[in-house]
Amino acid sequence: MTANYPHGRHRNILRIRFSKTGKVRFVSHRDVARLFERALRKLRLPVAYSEGFSPRPKLSFGLALSVAHESDAEYLDVELNELPGLEGLPKALTAALPDGIDVVGVVTLDQGMASLQQAITSCMWRIEVLGAPVVEVTAAVAETLAAPELPLERVRKGKTAVADVRPAIIDLEVEGPTENGVQLVAHLATESVSLRPSELVKVLGIDGLEEGRVRRTCQWMIIDGVRREPVSRPDPSSGHELRRAS
Repeated sequence: MTANYPHGRHRNILRIRFSKTGKVRFVSHRDVARLFERALRKLRLPVAYSEGFSPRPKLSFGLALSVAHESDAEYLDVELNELPGLEGLPKALTAALPDGIDVVGVVTLDQGMASLQQAITSCMWRIEVLGAPVVEVTAAVAETLAAPELPLERVRKGKTAVADVRPAIIDLEVEGPTENGVQLVAHLATESVSLRPSELVKVLGIDGLEEGRVRRTCQWMIIDGVRREPVSRPDPSSGHELRRAS
């Protein structure tokens, strides 16, 4: 795996794990970045800035989350001029952010660790679909998983192309009915062949099927052949972050 944070000049990088739920799900990815910039300034953390005529704080997010989607596992890397104490930092950052954005873990990165954009290989999703009963959705999921290929028409940079997205569906199952529709649990790739939740709903092939509530539950990296999260979940018994994926 190619690293984006190379050896050489020492770089102080924090990796932040946060959730995005409730009404704040309608805030765009770009606006979330601005909210974190403001929170970091409010806490007077020594954030490193780029050089040039318009210096920008050195922040690097993971995979963008679509507007209206919720998440239990969002990530942000922040380069600092010096490292602060981590004790109490998740709580302080959460207090400086809007309701619905909760920082649940902060770790330091070792030199040579891969950037989030390079490291993430797949995501887990809970996807509610609307407009069809459980029986019909279950049959469509079975047909989708059995299909040797799944051609999907996409428009990229003004050009239409057809891609086989079957390799992007690592796993897919019907969890059961919800109050308004049917709950799916999907494991979707993000690398050479990727698939968005909205595209998954489309390839199921049910007329009138729509996307309901969507929640990203995990983002996965592969390190030494082992699937891990960029920052592990907090220990439910203590509320403390367990470890980084390294």
